[in-house]
Amino acid sequence: MDEALMPVQVCYATPAEQRLVSLALPVGSTIADAVRLAMPDMDVDQHRLGIFSKLKTPETVLRAQDRVEIYRPLQADPKDARRKRAK
Repeated sequence: MDEALMPVQVCYATPAEQRLVSLALPVGSTIADAVRLAMPDMDVDQHRLGIFSKLKTPETVLRAQDRVEIYRPLQADPKDARRKRAK
């Protein structure tokens, strides 16, 4: 008997490239499972992760049609950048 699969996406963007990987994972899979499968060279513990712009832990269980997002660290503090522009 085949295990039920659900579609999810994993996305990651850098200034140079954007990667969007579509997967079919077993029901009960976590964010960490999806990231490890989509991007095996990436260390899950070194990045902030989310689903549809909401921060989540790597142990969060996925639902069908979720989009897992891998966030890069900010290059500049948005508040400081806004203050500099206002001057």
